[in-house]
Amino acid sequence: MRIGFGYDVHRLEIGEDLILGGIEIKSDKGAVGHSDADVLIHAICDALLGAANLGDIGQHFPDTDQKYAQIDSSKLLKVVVDLLDEHHYKIGNIDSTICLQQPKIAPHIPNMKSKLSMVMQIPESDISIKATTTEKLGFVGEGKGISAYAVALIEKQN
Repeated sequence: MRIGFGYDVHRLEIGEDLILGGIEIKSDKGAVGHSDADVLIHAICDALLGAANLGDIGQHFPDTDQKYAQIDSSKLLKVVVDLLDEHHYKIGNIDSTICLQQPKIAPHIPNMKSKLSMVMQIPESDISIKATTTEKLGFVGEGKGISAYAVALIEKQN
């Protein structure tokens, strides 16, 4: 068994879309990035890649490559899952946390888990998504940004 850790952060701006776990969430502010800026999926990708010692999301999907401009991050996650499969790894489970002052994320977690389950081809019961605020502290608490953390457990298959 191997474990990997992932982290991502993006700036928030008025008028941008807020995409988390492949789901669009209604909000006055959304994340800014080269792709769709889905911090949750980006953190999960990095956790999976790190667990398999296959680099990081920036190495596989550089923000200097226009083919990834505004891309649905679910597609990037699918590529990572396929890469794990090529290296004979099976995902055990994912544990993740989204840090955002507002809007409230908890009502959207079931839809995110369903979407991620389909993309990663693992049961929803193997995906944990939590959400927290930062008690109005720092760039997240001030509504200037969003961050996500993820841990992934993978296992080598024969």
